[in-house]
Amino acid sequence: MSLSAYQRARTLVETPRATEQRLIRDVTAALIEARDMGYSGGRLMNALHWNREMWDAFANACGAPGNSLPDELRASIISIGLWVNRHASDVMKGRESIDPLIEVNRSLLEGLAEGRMAA
Repeated sequence: MSLSAYQRARTLVETPRATEQRLIRDVTAALIEARDMGYSGGRLMNALHWNREMWDAFANACGAPGNSLPDELRASIISIGLWVNRHASDVMKGRESIDPLIEVNRSLLEGLAEGRMAA
């Protein structure tokens, strides 16, 4: 089966939660690679930017009218998204470690896997 056929088939059968989990795992893996390989400059920025894009998408979805998540959870996700943006900037400037970004993503994955976060 070709890669594009596989991706189409996966999209048809994958639940939204599974899609989110796969995205978070992939982004987190990119952050871990950036840390472990000692990336800097553009390579580090690519991983940080991808993480920011993911959290921006989550925050925007939580701020959208009709989002069915509980208000407290939506506010928390928006707040984490803002923190991710600030922290990523500090990582790029060499003032902070990338590890807290990895840990936040891992915590989110745990919550999704355990079903603690309503879909």
